[in-house]
Amino acid sequence: MSPDSVASSSAKSLCSSAFKIHNVCRRLTRRSHGFYTKDAGVAHRKNMGILRMLVCQESTKFKHVWTTHSTSPIAYERGRIYFDNYRCCVSSIAQEPRILYQLPPCSKSEKIEDALLLECPLGETLPSPSDYKSSLAVLTAHNWLLRLSANTGEILEKIYLPPYCKFRYLSWDTPQEIMVVKSAQHKLPAAAQQAGIQQSVLFFLAVFRVLPLKFIGMLEINKKIFGNNVTDVAVSHGMLIVMYSVGLVRLYSFQSISEQFTEQQFDLGCKCNWNGKVGIVDTPPLLFEVSSLENSFQIGGYPWHYIITPNKKKHKGVFHICALKDNALAKNGVQDMKCCSLEPDWIYFHPDTSGRIIHVGPNLIKVLKLKEIENNKYQQEIAEDFVIMANRQNNANNSVTVTASGRVVKKRFNLLDDDPEQETFKIVDYEDELDLLSVVAVTQIGADGKAHLDFHCNEHGILLKSIPLVESWDVTYNHEVYFDRDIVLHIEQKPNRIFICYLYQMFCDSAEEDEHSSLEKAEKGFCKKRGENF
Repeated sequence: MSPDSVASSSAKSLCSSAFKIHNVCRRLTRRSHGFYTKDAGVAHRKNMGILRMLVCQESTKFKHVWTTHSTSPIAYERGRIYFDNYRCCVSSIAQEPRILYQLPPCSKSEKIEDALLLECPLGETLPSPSDYKSSLAVLTAHNWLLRLSANTGEILEKIYLPPYCKFRYLSWDTPQEIMVVKSAQHKLPAAAQQAGIQQSVLFFLAVFRVLPLKFIGMLEINKKIFGNNVTDVAVSHGMLIVMYSVGLVRLYSFQSISEQFTEQQFDLGCKCNWNGKVGIVDTPPLLFEVSSLENSFQIGGYPWHYIITPNKKKHKGVFHICALKDNALAKNGVQDMKCCSLEPDWIYFHPDTSGRIIHVGPNLIKVLKLKEIENNKYQQEIAEDFVIMANRQNNANNSVTVTASGRVVKKRFNLLDDDPEQETFKIVDYEDELDLLSVVAVTQIGADGKAHLDFHCNEHGILLKSIPLVESWDVTYNHEVYFDRDIVLHIEQKPNRIFICYLYQMFCDSAEEDEHSSLEKAEKGFCKKRGENF
């Protein structure tokens, strides 16, 4: 390369960096002059736009700052890392791990089973000052539903759930509005089964409105009303979803059920006498039912569509996209990647508000969109919005190769689509505040796997940045990767219930640091605070 071309390349890079810095500075100046003060949402979006530019610029690095181990599952939510079954909360925002709170040790019967982060709704007047701060709803093994301060762990509210069933799961009906507490599947004691008593009750659901907590109702799922072979239930987006062992999925209106069958209403903290009454005495009106392999069923898009796999084993890996209003299959609505792989491809509605669909295979990510068929506004077709391809050798799966001497060599077998020696997609997620798709791709190099996290433009799929993960990636272990604003968190589950957490943070300066000493200091300080020795 000539000196002139080097100088030209350097000048272009300098101009590009200068433009990005100028753009960021211009936005910060406009913010300081009060251009975005009329609408808090506008100010937040502008701030996130600035952060996105900083994240994606070439000079920005994501550096591995600390690692820790645990013998219990590790969870992450909004800048907080939870250890010891949610009893220890660590801030991931500080450069070194900082414990926000650590609850006292407890017995197995007091263990936290599940948790949900509660955040203050905008524009509402709440009864208590603590309601305006983030809190954590936790469900304990002995049926207490607690609301804890997300920053201190202080108990803000306590609710004791009925003792006649074992509540185990928390989920959202409507995010940050309606919370559902679900029991484990109810089973009769062995003595009752031996006596020939027939089991009737299968699940219990307790439904609450959050911030402030308000009890909506308790729903019993039994065989008399909902039939035999019920394997699972859920409440989501105002619908009661009942799943059966034969692959059947039935949907009911939860609002209609609560309006039609509510026996009495009461406030939390008040005494209530049920007098043995049962709310649902008849089968509620059925909204929709469909048969799908392994009960796989998703609703989304605009207008409303659903995704299923036909209920036969030979159709595994084939997805049908149908209109909810009339069950009509969309044009090009059969999606089949024809993968030859150990792990199946997966499909889901995009978590943004675009109504698109993401279909992920070992070496291919398709972002699909619904659009009206020309001259027929009542039917939709599935079209590709963009495609992301894995970085692979073109001849990786050729069955015939030619040597340098001209000899033709035929392979006895073809490589799998998710062959570990070829780059394979493992995780696809969406960072809503920065409007970026995050994609984890892994390649096995010798005995070790190497992974990198790529950021793609959510609108067009263009690759904006790639971050190498320094730790080895074993494809036989379970992994979770979170990208949240300016941090990346990798949680790995090894055999014998060993969980490892790796934290990466964003650095914009070009100064080199002594990363090893900083990392060692962070790990020692964190372990000392938790009273552990590794």
